[in-house]
Amino acid sequence: MIRVSRQHKKRLAILFIILAGVGITVSLAITAFSENMLYFFSPTQILAGEAPQNRVIRVGGLVSTGSVKRATDSLKINFEVNDHANTVSVQYTGILPDLFREGQGIVAIGRMQTNGTFFADEVLAKHDETYMPPEVADALKKGKEQQGI
Repeated sequence: MIRVSRQHKKRLAILFIILAGVGITVSLAITAFSENMLYFFSPTQILAGEAPQNRVIRVGGLVSTGSVKRATDSLKINFEVNDHANTVSVQYTGILPDLFREGQGIVAIGRMQTNGTFFADEVLAKHDETYMPPEVADALKKGKEQQGI
C-alpha cells in the first residue's frame, strides 16, 4: 500500500486550487470576450434570420436613396440600408456624422427589434471617398452578385 505523506497531500491540494483558479479565470475571460464581440451582418443576412434579436450587432451597407426621413420635433431619424440585394430599416435618435448622406456606406451599431427594424445606438460613416469598411465592401459585393450586377 502506498502511503502519502502530509506534505504530498498539501502540495496536491495547492495544485488543485491553482488549477481550479486558472480554469475559472479562463472561463470568465472567454465569456466576457464573447459577450463583447460585435458581429457584423448585412441586410441579406438579417432578412435570412441570421442576426440575433437579443444582442448588440453591427449592420452595414449603403443608405438607400430617398429613404432618409427626419422627425421635425426630435432627433429621430429613419432610413434604410441596403447591400444591393436587400434592405433593412434603421431607426436612430441622435446627431448623425457629418459624412452621412444617401448613397453613403455606413455601419450602424445596435439591436434588431421584433418588428424587423434595426434600432441603432451609433451610426458610423466612412471617413473619405475611397475607404469602405471591409465588412460593408464584402456585403455589397455579395449583394451585387446575387442581383447579377
